[in-house]
Amino acid sequence: MNKIPDATPEIREQIHAEAVADRVRSIRERIAAACERAGRSPEDVTIVGVSKTFPMQAIESGKASGIDHLGENRARQLRDKALQRPGRFKGGDVIWHMIGHLQTNKAKFVARHADWFDALDRLSLAKELNERAAKNNRVLPCLVQVNVTGEEQKYGLDPSAVHDLLDRCAQYEHLAVKGLMAMGSFVEDPEDVRGEFRKIRELFETYDATNNPRVDMEELSIGMSNDFEVAVEEGSTMVRLGSAIFGPRDYE
Repeated sequence: MNKIPDATPEIREQIHAEAVADRVRSIRERIAAACERAGRSPEDVTIVGVSKTFPMQAIESGKASGIDHLGENRARQLRDKALQRPGRFKGGDVIWHMIGHLQTNKAKFVARHADWFDALDRLSLAKELNERAAKNNRVLPCLVQVNVTGEEQKYGLDPSAVHDLLDRCAQYEHLAVKGLMAMGSFVEDPEDVRGEFRKIRELFETYDATNNPRVDMEELSIGMSNDFEVAVEEGSTMVRLGSAIFGPRDYE
């Protein structure tokens, strides 16, 4: 088992329950304002607190602030945290999302411990996850990851291949595709990613799931700490926020 990171004094201070609660309160106000501008309800937007690299105290503080959904980008780290605080599908009080690129040989960790897998990007991985989920007597909710920016260093499907993969997921009885996920370009001005978010929203809205029993297009997961307000204005139902909730990370 991997060791869950210990917190430095500085990290402990920034993930203290009161500090996290203040940030979450501000985030909810900003989401509400973005929803008002877009004619939407804030209740339609789920916050996923990206807890990667943070210790368990961050999860406690996030949960105390009403953050039920938590995201990890490494399969073993998710496993270790979920063993300490099980996810909802195992009777726990949090909902664990695996949000990072997944090697096929680590699909077993996701099938055993994650409530959601948010980065499905190839058919071979869908096949493996389906087999692993079957062995765990469950149906695994997934999001298909789209490389909407076209950057080579980003994972995800080319937009032109998204609908085909969704069609092919019909054969996997132990997967339930709930929508799409994408990351915008890292830019100083969030307005610069609005076009990318509109592109993935079009992919989301134009897929006809009528004859596909494994796909139900409910969630559009776009928006991170630097651009979530634009994402909400463009239809995001799920924003992934790490530093906006827990403060800067200590990658040392």
